[in-house]
Amino acid sequence: MARRVLIGTTKGAFILHQQPGGSFTVSGPHCDGWPINHVIGQPGTGNLWAGGGGEWFGAGVWHSSDRGSTWTLTRLSPGQMDDWAAQDADFAAMIGWEDTELPFSKEMTQIWSLHQSEGRVYAGAKPAELLESRDDGASFTRVEGLGAHPSRPDWQPGAAGLILHSIASDPGHPGKLWVGISAAGVFATEDGGASWERRNRLSNAGDCGHHHHPAAPSGGETGHCVHSLARATAETGELLYQQNHHGVWRSRDGGRSWEDVTEGLPSTFGFPIALHPHDARKLWVFPLNGDMEGRFPPDAQAAVWHSADGGETWQAQRNGLPQEFCFFTVLRQAMACDAAVNPAVYFGTNSGSVFGSFDEGASWTEIARHLPTIQSVEAISD
Repeated sequence: MARRVLIGTTKGAFILHQQPGGSFTVSGPHCDGWPINHVIGQPGTGNLWAGGGGEWFGAGVWHSSDRGSTWTLTRLSPGQMDDWAAQDADFAAMIGWEDTELPFSKEMTQIWSLHQSEGRVYAGAKPAELLESRDDGASFTRVEGLGAHPSRPDWQPGAAGLILHSIASDPGHPGKLWVGISAAGVFATEDGGASWERRNRLSNAGDCGHHHHPAAPSGGETGHCVHSLARATAETGELLYQQNHHGVWRSRDGGRSWEDVTEGLPSTFGFPIALHPHDARKLWVFPLNGDMEGRFPPDAQAAVWHSADGGETWQAQRNGLPQEFCFFTVLRQAMACDAAVNPAVYFGTNSGSVFGSFDEGASWTEIARHLPTIQSVEAISD
């Protein structure tokens, strides 16, 4: 079994390859140093996709069919470099620019998330749009049903902007998708994207004490500023989890209602959630000290928190992690499990370190360091 860890950073994509002795080597930066928000892979095929961009480059998706040896870029929208190049022939020649019509306007600045399912590649954009490709990322079209949702005029941006950052699917039902948008909440479709439901209702709405805030509005809704959304792939039902400004939440009915499972954690604020690939009761989160308190580990002591019972109880996992003067942040897409029989768990920090655990979080090892700011972590075992 070969383990690969796919890393998206502010200065390109990186790939960690596990060696026979257990250590990891690093390749990269890939994707010409573009800011990469998310990298995903399809086990057993060699296919990798990396999404990113920004105001300078515009939005785009990179594709590799040979495990990252070579990459091809599908540009989706223009950026500032196009404006410069159009006015300066020398600059255009220097960067190899050609005047090409792109499918989306300059308003689309980045790709934030990627998901591969049922022969399709989905991309979440900024501002919030869902795109779909049926040719391995060579071209993308807009999923119009989400953009036409009647609540669209009321969507508000989070601190990173109005971004579609989480995409989940149900392999047994190709028409089912869930997306997480900051700060609009969770949306679901059961007809392949033609129509969407907004799914933010509290299961205990009468008892919630939440004030009106984009992260947890009053009126029986929660998680408009959802930080991460994950579907329990080993669950036969519709078990979902989310993290937002006000805690960790669980839904047993595909997001139609949510219950608070934060009790036992040291704070209500955090970004990522990682789910065990074979046991829907097991999950990991990385709490931070708070929204306005610096967004670093409580007491500057790093800990991953693990639940083995679907969030009913939580245990801190600190072995191998820094326990003093630790001020890094773990961002929303920067924690993942691989799909091995005995899965490994990984997370990356904004200070450029990647930590891995090969015993379900009981102990941690720094497997890479000094990378650029890490935006995302995904893992493949094949």
